[in-house]
Amino acid sequence: MMSGKLRKVLYKFPDGQQMAEEYNLDTGIVQRRAWRKCKQLMGQPEWEIELGEEPRQINYGGAGAGDADSMSGSEFTVRESNSEPLLTKRVTKKNIEWRIRNLPYPLNVYNVSADAQKRAIVVRTSNKKYYKVIPVPDLDRCGVPPVQANISIHHQFNTLIITYQKPDIMCEMEAQVLLLLKNVETETDMDDLLKGLMAK
Repeated sequence: MMSGKLRKVLYKFPDGQQMAEEYNLDTGIVQRRAWRKCKQLMGQPEWEIELGEEPRQINYGGAGAGDADSMSGSEFTVRESNSEPLLTKRVTKKNIEWRIRNLPYPLNVYNVSADAQKRAIVVRTSNKKYYKVIPVPDLDRCGVPPVQANISIHHQFNTLIITYQKPDIMCEMEAQVLLLLKNVETETDMDDLLKGLMAK
């Protein structure tokens, strides 16, 4: 489906899993990817975000659910702490990038390593205040383990930025997917369709 400057693609796999992706039409780069596992006995499983930001606040209830003065027993607000580390992921043509916000320590405190056995990137701090294993499913799909030489790190504005240079095989796979998507019939987003009809 086309929606503004985004192309949204839904994949359905034989094992029942689904994957949804959003591509930027200008750059051809995937901006968001989410997976839904096989349907359980009751209802639909939740989407798991692999790429892009997850919502940071969940409101439940009617109007004013986020207002403490108007909350009743049936309404509540869940907010992620503004001081907790927050991991986000994005991709560019040549790199995979993770940003971990709310990490105030200087760069020399961080140890970021490729763990081929865990098939992940591991982030540790020498002060033992933070530890994170970051899976890299993009590399798993290519059948290659993470390599230390492809990792670079940078720290600014309380954010640790981890950049992983994509191997050639991943760049080739992504280029092939884009070529295939060019030949897929797409639907126009209903909002765009309505705007087009109103303009006539």
